[in-house]
Amino acid sequence: MYRWDFSVIWQYWDLFMYGLWLTVVYTFGSIVLGVLIGLLVCAARLSGWMIFSLIARTYQEIFRCTPLLVQLLWFYYAFPLLVGISIDNRVAAMLTLSLYVGAFYAEIFRGGILSIDRGQREAAAAIGMSNWQAMRRIVMPQAFKRMLPAFINQSVIQFKNTSLVSVISVADLAYMAAVVNGQTYRPLESYTVMAALYIAVLFPLTQIADWIERRLRVSD
Repeated sequence: MYRWDFSVIWQYWDLFMYGLWLTVVYTFGSIVLGVLIGLLVCAARLSGWMIFSLIARTYQEIFRCTPLLVQLLWFYYAFPLLVGISIDNRVAAMLTLSLYVGAFYAEIFRGGILSIDRGQREAAAAIGMSNWQAMRRIVMPQAFKRMLPAFINQSVIQFKNTSLVSVISVADLAYMAAVVNGQTYRPLESYTVMAALYIAVLFPLTQIADWIERRLRVSD
């Protein structure tokens, strides 16, 4: 029978903490960049300009219809061959994570805006509001409430997605767990600690997301 022994693992606690810190950095960094990308893509999809809408939708379909793991490998190994410039693995990881989540954020934003009855914008125009004023004062406050649960859920998923950057040797939590396992030959303990750290971070976030969704449902 296998005998658990975490005493050896604790000697590498600093590696786990560094990996967790880097995971948090990549998560929040990619979320911020993803929001900016998502807003631009959403604006392009809703602009009414066919060429912008087509480019934005093509980008979305590419990133939503291919696995993140494939995208990471392509950007790190294939893209440098295409452009003739070597790309640091950390840059490739952040770029890919941001583009990936941005495609989903764009659809969340677009869906939230389109869910608001068009008649409200027409009524705003009838009383002299510009499109921008109607969007800012009437559409966006309502759309934001509808977007928020999906946005938070996608952001929680993004935290888990960062574990894939270990395949291109970015020293995140998953990568550090593999390093500790290689040093100690204690896979059960190494990966159990990794899983426990993910749960410790994500469980409160999922509870907060559920609480926000309940509050928004009640306020409606």
